[in-house]
Amino acid sequence: MIAPMSEGAALLLVILLGFLPTEVWRALAVIAGRRVEEGSAVFHWVRAVATALLAAVVARLLFAPTGALAEIPLMLRLGSVVAGVAGFLLVRRSVFAGVVVGEIVLMAGAYWLHG
Repeated sequence: MIAPMSEGAALLLVILLGFLPTEVWRALAVIAGRRVEEGSAVFHWVRAVATALLAAVVARLLFAPTGALAEIPLMLRLGSVVAGVAGFLLVRRSVFAGVVVGEIVLMAGAYWLHG
C-alpha cells in the first residue's frame, strides 16, 4: 500500500509536474516572440492561430458544455454571448465590460430558470 502524501509534498508535486513544464514553453515563447516583427507573416499566423483557438473554446462552451453549464439552455448561453458583444461595443470596445455583461446575463438567466 502507498503511504499518503503530506500536503507539502503534494504541492511540490503539482509545481514540479504541472507548473514548471508549461512555464518552460512560455519562457521560450517570450524569447522567440521578441524577434518577431509586428506585421510579419509569422506574427499574423500566430495571431490567427490564437484567435482560432479562442473561437474553438467559446464554441465548445456554447454548443457542447459540460458540468453545470450543460444545464443552462442553449438560447440563454447564446443570449449571454450576444449581450457580452453588445457590452463590449457599447463601452468603448472594453473586453472587461463585455465579459461582465455576458456573465451578468448568464447568471441572471440561470437564477431566473432554476430559482
